[in-house]
Amino acid sequence: MPREPDNIPDETFRLLLARGLGPVTIAKLTDHFQSFRKVVSASADELARIHGITARSAASIRHAITETDPGGERQAMNRVGARLIAYGDDDYPAMLAAIQSPPAALWIRGTLQKTDRMALAIVGSRRCTAYGREQAGRFSSLLAQCGLVIVSGGAVGIDAEAHRGALRVGGRTIAVMGCGLARCYPSQHADLFEQIVAAGGALVSALPMQSQPKARHFPSRNRIIAGLSLGVLVVEAARRSGALITARRAGQEQGREVMALPGRVDSPASAGCLAAIRDGWAALVGDPTDVLAQLDASSHLVRGALEAAGHPDARSATTLFAGNLTPAQKAVLAAIEDAQRPLQVDQIAAKTGLPVSAIMADLTLLQIRGRIQKDHEGVRVRR
Repeated sequence: MPREPDNIPDETFRLLLARGLGPVTIAKLTDHFQSFRKVVSASADELARIHGITARSAASIRHAITETDPGGERQAMNRVGARLIAYGDDDYPAMLAAIQSPPAALWIRGTLQKTDRMALAIVGSRRCTAYGREQAGRFSSLLAQCGLVIVSGGAVGIDAEAHRGALRVGGRTIAVMGCGLARCYPSQHADLFEQIVAAGGALVSALPMQSQPKARHFPSRNRIIAGLSLGVLVVEAARRSGALITARRAGQEQGREVMALPGRVDSPASAGCLAAIRDGWAALVGDPTDVLAQLDASSHLVRGALEAAGHPDARSATTLFAGNLTPAQKAVLAAIEDAQRPLQVDQIAAKTGLPVSAIMADLTLLQIRGRIQKDHEGVRVRR
């Protein structure tokens, strides 16, 4: 279970809150002293005896630790109901723990679950087009219904639509913040963030509660987005966008599957996605089925996550996405199973009495879940 503020020792807060101490330095200090308490009580001279830490750095570390305010951090956490998971805790996210130099701790509002190992990051431009907004919501909704947890950065544009798409269908979504959880950035997303928590998702930050949303915080925030996920889908991105940098590093540094959605060839908003596909470091995806196929191809990630989640069948990624069918989906599937030959949509409508628009949506989900296949002859059960 994440640690409640009142159960976190002062020395833990002091080390995590010390200005300028990143995960590499914290790991070096704790490896040397073997406890947070000994690190915090060490003198500057003792700190300077550690290989790679100069006398000047040791004095800065000593000063930074002294200047922290554990009580203020506790109060800020209690005000918003935040908790903390430190690296090494049993419930620290397994996918994130596997990256190089993972965050020393995560501040959390809401809940993280073991099934969050099956997560997809959806990222893209803040200045998205109507096409990008629509596709982010569509992919997010369909993939959330298939069992994937949707991870994004809570920003305006593609990020927000990815979160909303998951929420619309009752799916789980995680927003990774570029500020402390006592801040709301962007301010217009206050309601969205509350909806994420209320729906059982989570707001996550590697920054102390009062940290401002500064530019230098966002590269590490982007590493966390990718680190929590099996793969990264870029919906819309210009050539020099942060989303594109996030995706490329996810593939190169973290071994994640990287996918991109194509857009208009004359749209600057899609120029980055098209370049990534052309240069071969992002796979082209046209619908959610392609995303699941890409994740299935990345067997070392997907199957490992399935096994870690205790799923009974780790042979194929698609087995996780079977999910429970709605009554309408069961009716559509039964009609297809009873037929001696492939059916057209109007024939399914006649058999089930369901509207064509609803059937089209259910057919998409059944196809993603591997239950049916569609071709020029119609729809049939997948054998």
